[in-house]
Amino acid sequence: MSEQPTVLVVGSANMDIVVRVGQMPAPGQTIPGEGFTMSPGGKGANQAVAASRAGAKCIMLGRVGDDPFGHTLKTILAAEDIDCEHLMITPDIPTGTAMIMVDRLGENSIVVSGGANLALTPDDIFPRTELFEQADIVILQLEVPMPTVRAAMDLARRHSCKIVLDPSPVRGRLPDELLAVDIITPNAVEAEQITGLQAAEERADRQVASQLIERGAQAAVLKTGARGSLVVSAEGEIARVQPYKVDIVDTTGAGDAFTGNLAVAVARGKTLAQAAKIANAAGALACTKFGAQTAIPTQDEINILMDDQR
Repeated sequence: MSEQPTVLVVGSANMDIVVRVGQMPAPGQTIPGEGFTMSPGGKGANQAVAASRAGAKCIMLGRVGDDPFGHTLKTILAAEDIDCEHLMITPDIPTGTAMIMVDRLGENSIVVSGGANLALTPDDIFPRTELFEQADIVILQLEVPMPTVRAAMDLARRHSCKIVLDPSPVRGRLPDELLAVDIITPNAVEAEQITGLQAAEERADRQVASQLIERGAQAAVLKTGARGSLVVSAEGEIARVQPYKVDIVDTTGAGDAFTGNLAVAVARGKTLAQAAKIANAAGALACTKFGAQTAIPTQDEINILMDDQR
């Protein structure tokens, strides 16, 4: 595998509107917030930034609105050395936005308004065969329409690209055809929603991940927060990968930093366990700063943390 693999991200780009709160409000409750910020986000764009900062050549395929948010997002992503030629401007539909509350423990609650992301259709995917011909690995999420995700999977398979699916946000029980990917990377809550099983400790984690394999995934890398990650593959690999210890400020970008770095490491020929170790470090570092893309670490920062906690 190439030291600089080509990663194609098909997915969302949002403007994140973030407010810090002491605690999450109860229904009907009004609470004071502080530190209002706007920053670039969207799971697809976040994962593209993570892949680019990890040293990959990255291409972003998606849609933004013909508005200040959309033009700003394209400028920011281009500055990250991401090929944004196929991040299309969409007239008459606003750019996707995410309303994020972050509490004093760094936990977050997020409401996403899809906007232009929901205008990305299979007709945007199938004419771009050359992108899949170039790619070593394709990263997908579920913030764009399901038919679009399926179209991207179809082209990826035709061109022998590995597929990494971050199944977020989960929309009910996902069909098995959508799980038939090379690597699926849910967090514990998403894995529970997909399988109907509870992931709460090591034995339960294995049961959840194993069901994802039974339903079609070649490998499942389960993100379990403070418990690290769990790797289970159809070939029989099972590995618990330990977490890195950091001071948590904001967990918003952690999962996307994890998935983007996992994909790049796999594309470079790392084993799943080795890739998950790198991804754990990336996810941990992303918790040490506020924001999503603003918190995603560079390859050098990841290497330093891994060396310090070896």
